[in-house]
Amino acid sequence: MINSLLPSPMKTKMLKNNDTAPFRPALCSRRDFLAGCVTCAGALGAAGALSTALAPALLAAPTPTPAPARKPSMKIRVVFASLGVVTQEPCWPNIAFDFAPVMEKYMAALAAGCPEIEFTQSMVTSVKEARDLVAADNAAGNTAPGAIDGYLVIHLVSKVKGIIAPIVASAKPVLYANFLFAGCGTFLGENAAILRAKAPNYAHISSSDFSHVAAAANCLLLAKNAGGPAAFSDAVAKLRKKLAASATRVDMTCAADKPDLLPLDDLMRELKTKKILAYEGSRGDGKIIQETKDSLGITIIPRPFSELNDLWEKADKAQAMEIVHRWKKTAAAVLGVRDMTLEKSARLYLAMKQCLAKHDACAITINCLGGFYGGHINAYPCLGFHELLNEGLIGACECDLRSTVTMVVMTTLTKGRPGYISDPVLDVATKQIIYAHCVASNKAFGPAGASNPFTIMTHSEDRQGASVRSMLPEGRMTTTLEIHPDKKAILLHQAKAVGNSDIDRACRTKLIAVPLGDFEKLHTHWDQWSWHRVTYYGDLKSPVLALANTLGWKVIEEA
Repeated sequence: MINSLLPSPMKTKMLKNNDTAPFRPALCSRRDFLAGCVTCAGALGAAGALSTALAPALLAAPTPTPAPARKPSMKIRVVFASLGVVTQEPCWPNIAFDFAPVMEKYMAALAAGCPEIEFTQSMVTSVKEARDLVAADNAAGNTAPGAIDGYLVIHLVSKVKGIIAPIVASAKPVLYANFLFAGCGTFLGENAAILRAKAPNYAHISSSDFSHVAAAANCLLLAKNAGGPAAFSDAVAKLRKKLAASATRVDMTCAADKPDLLPLDDLMRELKTKKILAYEGSRGDGKIIQETKDSLGITIIPRPFSELNDLWEKADKAQAMEIVHRWKKTAAAVLGVRDMTLEKSARLYLAMKQCLAKHDACAITINCLGGFYGGHINAYPCLGFHELLNEGLIGACECDLRSTVTMVVMTTLTKGRPGYISDPVLDVATKQIIYAHCVASNKAFGPAGASNPFTIMTHSEDRQGASVRSMLPEGRMTTTLEIHPDKKAILLHQAKAVGNSDIDRACRTKLIAVPLGDFEKLHTHWDQWSWHRVTYYGDLKSPVLALANTLGWKVIEEA
């Protein structure tokens, strides 16, 4: 009854997490896991062979009549990229996440969907382990009994980086898959880099449906035929396109929304008055600071954590508690966050407001993860950023200067609409992009606009502090972009917001949208533009094109 193990494709409305298991100790150590790799003969309990010409059959249909058992003709190593069976540190999907049930579901789907392939299972946690694994397989030879014919790499944790390149370098066919809301950031960036390099033995898939990974894996059989690895790669590309084309169609008509925009001449004058405070950014930020000043007139001021922390220490606790009471009253719920934590967050918000006033700035961005884990700040700034965004000011995550510059430009252009900075996720099963982060405004149309519900929760990766899940409006056109002063370019795509997800993996706010344009093309820019994107409500393509024309910059439409 393999189908009962497989998750259904993500709906356009709110989702529940069916993959997360309660925390329990690791089933085995990493060494024991690698030593005792599970071999899955695909013929056992097979659910009908998928076409090796395209492998389009999806296992979401009723359980088919079992086909006669076939002798496996290919041996594929399934490589799970993770920090361990149970994560012991903050990461996507989250600390203490147990991957054992997830891996079991993948292996069950592969056994059901690929009757002519024998799978052997491994885990790697570093580049060195990936290289050693490939070296050991190469040393065993390509013709010896049990020789590995290719690889299926399933990325489980974004913190594990660099493992796909040495596996692709093996020259054997390699399929790279992504466990959604887990390995996404590294998957997107490294996948785009390999696509740019045009490796002929490589294919990829990012799907919420495990059976799609099995269908893509079945294409590996084509690498042994006359077409070789290129035939495999082409077949997976056709499969992705077929899956996207067969996803539930969405009426792309959007609710009326006409943002009040600042004329471009006024915008350029206004930008010259804008200042960004950057708390403990990178030493390499000098170039973007200068390029931003020269091209847009925006001033970026690097500041130390100590300034922020000193003001946090001095913040009025009574005033902070008033803010806490308001948050508790206006939030739909407060889940797992104590009043003491909320008070710390409110004091940080008051400190940020003082910093903005002191320097006459409109935006603040903080190296929040480094500051919090390093003990340089005493609270996550998520709730404070939420407040600033609702007020028409700007609070931007992770001291990401390019995204902060994007927010300054676009919030000024739209007269106060907030940007939503996120780590996007791509799902071919639904042809959706999901924008995920632990903070967002709940006034998507500006300070005077309508409010949407929000919930206060812990920061997702480490289950500490306080952050925001904002249930952002659906049925509206959004414009997502990154402004890059160094490149003299603006990256842009548009999508219709269709719902929110509450899957308990990765960041708290997850806006689901259906992109306009070529879904395949969306995979191609992450290595050169990093993971973050900034989303605004409204059809803002025309004013962005006009701005680029005024600046003499190019616009890259990533879809």
